[in-house]
Amino acid sequence: MNAHAIPFPIVTVAPACEVTTLASLSREPAAWDALVARADGPTPDYARRVLEAHRDHGLAPEDLPCLAVRAGSDLLALLPFRIGRGPLGLGWIARPFASPYLTVTAPLVVAGPEGAPALAALVAGMRGLGHPWWWPLLPAEGSALRPALARDGWGTAEVAGFLRPVLDRRMSHDAFLREHPHKGRLKDLRRRRRRLDEAGAVTVEAVGPDGDLAGAVAEFLALERRGWKGRAGTALACRRQTENFAKTLFRAGDGSVTARADLLRLDGRVVAASLALVCGGTATLLKTAYDEDLRTLAPGVLLEAEIVRALHETRFADRLDSATLASAVLDDLYPERVRVTEVVVSPPGGPSAERLADLARRQHAAKDWLKARLTRLRRR
Repeated sequence: MNAHAIPFPIVTVAPACEVTTLASLSREPAAWDALVARADGPTPDYARRVLEAHRDHGLAPEDLPCLAVRAGSDLLALLPFRIGRGPLGLGWIARPFASPYLTVTAPLVVAGPEGAPALAALVAGMRGLGHPWWWPLLPAEGSALRPALARDGWGTAEVAGFLRPVLDRRMSHDAFLREHPHKGRLKDLRRRRRRLDEAGAVTVEAVGPDGDLAGAVAEFLALERRGWKGRAGTALACRRQTENFAKTLFRAGDGSVTARADLLRLDGRVVAASLALVCGGTATLLKTAYDEDLRTLAPGVLLEAEIVRALHETRFADRLDSATLASAVLDDLYPERVRVTEVVVSPPGGPSAERLADLARRQHAAKDWLKARLTRLRRR
C-alpha cells in the first residue's frame, strides 16, 4: 500500500471545564477575544475589555473565579461567578458575576458545532461546584443555557422578568418610520425637534473608534453630573473610581467590542449624550444623559431618535439594545422586545428550585418594603 494512502485518524480534543481566575484569563487575551468574536449571541458583558475595566477600577477582584471550557488551546465557553449566601440566608448559592454596568449575564459560548459540547462541559462544571445558582439578567430566548440545564436534570424556577426594548434595523429609515406602530409618538418627536431648532443651532455628532472618544466621554460625564444623578451622588463622575472606569470602558480601540458616543448639541453645547458598546452586530446603549433644563424639549429622546436614524443610514449595527431594566421612555420608540429573566436553577439532587425562587421573591419584597420605608422617612 502506498504510504500516502494510509488514513490517519483525526484526533479531537474533548472540551473540559476548569475553574480559573480573571487574572489568569487576562494572560491569554487572544483566546478570550477569539471566543467573543465566535460566540453564539455575543454580548459585551463578559468580554475582556469589560471585565478588565471592572478589575482595573476595583469593581471586580483579580481572583474573580471563572468557569472556562477549553479544547486544547481554544477557549470555548466562559462564565465568571461568585459563591455566597442564598436567599434569606438559606445555604450557599452560586451567582454569575454582575454589576450595575452589565446588561445580561448569559455565559459566552462558542457558536457552531463546538457549541453543544462546550455548553455541556460548562453545565458539568457548574454541577461540580455543588451549589444551586441564583441567576439575574438571563435572556429568556436566544440562550441555549436553560435547555442544556434541563437536559442535565437541573430544576429551574423563575423569580421575576421584564421586557427590554430593542430595535432591529429595517431596510431603510423610511421603512422604519412607515412600519412604526406608534405614529403619534413620531409626530410628537417631530414637534419637539422643531421647538429645539427654534431654540438654536442643533447638531448631532457620532464618535466611533477613530474619533475623539475621550473628549466625548468627558462631555458625557460633565453633563450627567449636572443632573439629578449628580445631586444624588450617583453620577459616574461623583466618584473617581467610576469616572475612571467609564473612561477605560469607552476608550478608543478596535476588536470584538468597540465603543461609540453620540452627542446632541444646541449652539455648540452638549444637551444630550449616549455611550454605547458595539459587539456582534448589537449596539448596547449603556449610558445616557440629558440637560434637565430642557426636559420639555426631550433632548434625550430626540438623541435616541437620531441614533435610530444613524443606525439605518450608516448601518453601524443590526440592533439597538436599550440596556434598561424597563423603559417607559423607549417603549414607544423601540418596537421590539426581549424578555430578560431572573431564575433559580438547582442541580440534580439539590434543593427545590421552586422553594428557592419563592425565598428569592420574599427577599425582593422585603428589600422593596425597606426601600419604600426609608424613602418615606427621608421625606418627613
